[in-house]
Amino acid sequence: MIPKIRTGTGGTYGLVRYLFGPGKHDEHTDQHVVASWNGFAPDPGRKPHHTIAQLANQLDQPVKAIGDRAPATTIWHCSVRADPGDRHLDDADWANIARRIVHASGIAPDGDTTACRWVAVRHADDHIHIAATLVRQDGRLAGLSFDRRKAQAEARRIEKDYGLRQLASGDGTAAKNPTSQERWKAERTGRTETPRETPREAVRQAVAGAATEAEFFDRLREAGLRVKLRHAPSGDLLGYNVALPGDRNRDSEPVWFAGSTLAPDLSLPRIRRRLTDAPADIAPPHSGTSRTDRSAPARTRRSAAATAERATALLDEDGDEAAAQFVGVGELLDALAQTSPAATRTELRDAARAFESATRSHVRAENADIRALRSAARGIVHAGTALGRGEDGGATAMLLSTLVLLTLAAARWHSARGHAQQAAASRQAVEHLRAAYRQSAATPLRTMREMAQALPEPERRRHEATIRAALGKPENHTATDHQHDALAATLAEAEKAGHDPKALLEEAIDRRELESARDTDAVLVWRICRIADLPANPARPNNAKTNAAWIKLPPGRTSARAETPASARPTGDPRRPTPRR
Repeated sequence: MIPKIRTGTGGTYGLVRYLFGPGKHDEHTDQHVVASWNGFAPDPGRKPHHTIAQLANQLDQPVKAIGDRAPATTIWHCSVRADPGDRHLDDADWANIARRIVHASGIAPDGDTTACRWVAVRHADDHIHIAATLVRQDGRLAGLSFDRRKAQAEARRIEKDYGLRQLASGDGTAAKNPTSQERWKAERTGRTETPRETPREAVRQAVAGAATEAEFFDRLREAGLRVKLRHAPSGDLLGYNVALPGDRNRDSEPVWFAGSTLAPDLSLPRIRRRLTDAPADIAPPHSGTSRTDRSAPARTRRSAAATAERATALLDEDGDEAAAQFVGVGELLDALAQTSPAATRTELRDAARAFESATRSHVRAENADIRALRSAARGIVHAGTALGRGEDGGATAMLLSTLVLLTLAAARWHSARGHAQQAAASRQAVEHLRAAYRQSAATPLRTMREMAQALPEPERRRHEATIRAALGKPENHTATDHQHDALAATLAEAEKAGHDPKALLEEAIDRRELESARDTDAVLVWRICRIADLPANPARPNNAKTNAAWIKLPPGRTSARAETPASARPTGDPRRPTPRR
């Protein structure tokens, strides 16, 4: 259940007329009063002899009574909306909910007979509107300190009492939601997003890995946004505004959004604070490898995977310094969303959007160093778009596997501190990352399984025995069940490269916990590939031995070469002459 509070000036006539009117799209039906300050307020919807003017005049009487002493803001308007999946609430339910909201917010505390006047109007099944004036009937002004926070807290209790969907409690750190006018404008102009959401994402992606203010503003312009800088009389830069090309108001002027109105952490002072941790303008490290046969996107993703793993270890320490790491993780996700192939771009953009809420909390970590994460994000952006195949695809799967565990650790960190919305956002990002991972990892893991099937049976059994011993599983004396094929193939490749498979596997297991992994073998595959610097997408075997292993031959056949049955051979047209060879 979501209460949304707004305030306004003037009398209540315009608001009451809207509540009892047809709505902007004729969506209002059966408009009527379900509750009021005295239980006898005029009801223009159900009683024909009552008028909208009568109801507005009765609401406004306390304001008119104090004359010039009336405050500039006199109207309090709260819409209370149930979730689409909630059970049906009748008028009596909504009346009780309205009384609880005005009591909790301070508009009309229970038993206060001289409180503000208010009325609850229902014109749809799933929500009500509460209209009130901010002058009490005794002439005093309403005490509304933290009314929005109090209304939200009461909504959480109402959800529990009525068996409704329970939402996560907010803490005031979330970005501002689009207004109803912005949603209607987007619908009218055929946009999939509101004018506020599109520039918010563009600003986030522009700051991801940026080294200087100049680079940040250049990337905003490259993204197609209009940029307006605000300067003090001294010439110092105070802030910035952005606008979408073609997005204009009724006066044909651009609709500008200040960074701070897009999200609390996108104001210029907050961005400047992040830029103090700017990465050096150099190529990112290559995870200790000197190989140059990999593309720039593949190298930067492998390096970012190692950086993300170190950030995960910081979250496991459960200190407040982890709060700053979330900002760097958010930049890393934004960088991936910009440079990912089309097959995974949508899921990664959704993951970045979801995790945005998890980057903000009231926990401050002033001395945390996030330069490694910002450097990884910068490297990914400057390396350009990755291919969805080959080593690029395998390196992307390697990084996404690590980011899944990192965002799970973020969810646990926030949950331990009671950050319900941030924890929920982290878990939502996890699901999007898992979907993108499955897309990226399908081909390389399938190739590794095929490689395992091509191994000599004794070697394959030896590697499987090593895996079972390391994972603490009982020895399997029956035929190979192919459960650990991809991991066995990875150990075989590591052994060919001169590594000790057993020691390498134990090192990968000891890196961090595996309980949160859905596919333990896959997580270990990517860790070993990164530790031993193995190809993330190995070449498919094509020699006669491995081909024979893939093809199931009929009895009596010894060659892996397939023959086309005579019945399947093209016969051609018997009337046409045989072509000369």
